[in-house]
Amino acid sequence: MTNIVELCDVRKSYHQVHALEKLDLTLTEGEVLGLFGHNGAGKTTTIKLILGSITATSGSVRVFGTDPTLAGAREKRKSLGFLQENVSFYEQLSGYEVLRYFARLKGIRPSECQRLLDQVGLSDAVHRRVKTYSKGMRQRLGLAQALLGEPKLLLLDEPTVGLDPLATRDFYSLIQSLKEQGCTVILCSHVLPGVEKYIDRAAILGKGRLLAEGSIAQLREHACLPLTLKVRGKNIQIPAGLNYLPHIQQDEVLLQLLPHEKMSAMQSLMQQEGLSDFDLHLPSLEDLYSHYIEKMTGVGGTACI
Repeated sequence: MTNIVELCDVRKSYHQVHALEKLDLTLTEGEVLGLFGHNGAGKTTTIKLILGSITATSGSVRVFGTDPTLAGAREKRKSLGFLQENVSFYEQLSGYEVLRYFARLKGIRPSECQRLLDQVGLSDAVHRRVKTYSKGMRQRLGLAQALLGEPKLLLLDEPTVGLDPLATRDFYSLIQSLKEQGCTVILCSHVLPGVEKYIDRAAILGKGRLLAEGSIAQLREHACLPLTLKVRGKNIQIPAGLNYLPHIQQDEVLLQLLPHEKMSAMQSLMQQEGLSDFDLHLPSLEDLYSHYIEKMTGVGGTACI
């Protein structure tokens, strides 16, 4: 697979503030990366380095095989789309006029504008002034702007802010379609629930350092967080040595299991005549994020046996 983004031992400092420390990150063609972290963790600095709007203090940044800050990389920037967190447009223009303006800046034919506005759900508002748009509509217009020119690399900073649940679902369907076409996507978000099924890998930043990186399965294996098993039935006997959680539902038990306890516990429970059903809940992306942030600060943490 072709490497689209390569950051090697990247450091970025602003006077005495270290925004990034020893960041190594690689993205291949058609990969969706979730970039997560608290405010000040280094997400925006990473995005700016990839865009070429700032230079690294040390280390190497390559986008499409080229240093994005060099003059020769300007043409390759046409293959890049960017949606910032707080979109702002000239409010006296219509949505179509705004998009046509950005198309001209990027050297894209204006005929693409109507298709993109339809694609993001603004068909009925193309000729309305932006000042009449809701926050969600402005976010959709920002996404259309980022999609101009069919980018091969898409950088999205809090893209679902202001979107209702249906619009959020449609947004992730669009991301999946772009991925299938070979587009590489970096997605920054504070809204973690629901994101994990749309990303190939997650990178968690804290205080300018990469705390964890990998697929959700890899992060779960490394974190070794307990699983929750919800068991339903009458007269359920809890296997010896397992932890159970207080639960108020009648004929329902919650068990906390370490990964290596899962199979033996389920085999024991399935032999019980009173068992009617069970659900296994794996640690979510939100659970994993909390674990790695707490590990960074020295609070909490678990260990595999």
